[in-house]
Amino acid sequence: GQGAQRLRAAGITVEAGLLQAQATALNAGFLRRIAGGLPWLRMKTASSLDGRTAMASGESQWITGAAARADVQCWRARSSAIITGIGSVLADDSRLSVRLPDTERQPLRVVLDSNLRLSPQARMLKEPGETLVLTRADSLSAGGQRVQLLQRAGAEVQAVATGAHGRLCPRAVLRELARRYCNEVLLEAGATLNAAFLQAGVVDEWLLYQALT
Repeated sequence: GQGAQRLRAAGITVEAGLLQAQATALNAGFLRRIAGGLPWLRMKTASSLDGRTAMASGESQWITGAAARADVQCWRARSSAIITGIGSVLADDSRLSVRLPDTERQPLRVVLDSNLRLSPQARMLKEPGETLVLTRADSLSAGGQRVQLLQRAGAEVQAVATGAHGRLCPRAVLRELARRYCNEVLLEAGATLNAAFLQAGVVDEWLLYQALT
């Protein structure tokens, strides 16, 4: 409205834009969602000194140390949701939970699973908090008992739009999370999914943990 103008007309000094950079950094996710319709996406990767994210066989092991893993826990705690791919879940049976002392809120766990391969016995489904499985519309409609088993295990299963090669569209995934009022989202996935989000131009921040030896 005209509030600032009326105050100035009454002889009251009005300052605008104070601490704008700090306020923007503090509310990056909210501003991104309101202005662009997508949450602020951080992509987390870890690599060896030569830039590898896994061994030549494809097997993934811890590359960085305890300090890096503790830092990731802080980023998880800050996030509204954590995205991962079904390949990572099948390989690691990851929990994707915040394991900091006095944790009161768990981020939404989001598994991109085009063919509904997530096991109802997956460890993440036994963790506190909610798990959202995003899949293709045809997989959801044909899922039948598989969908019911995941739902009974505590997961929500929903279809989102697909893009190239029938893979889930990164923008559609993020739009769904924005619809759920997720402001800051952490992407913890393998090279293929990371590349898909990078190519879609939706990564706002890249957290890179690199081993020194």
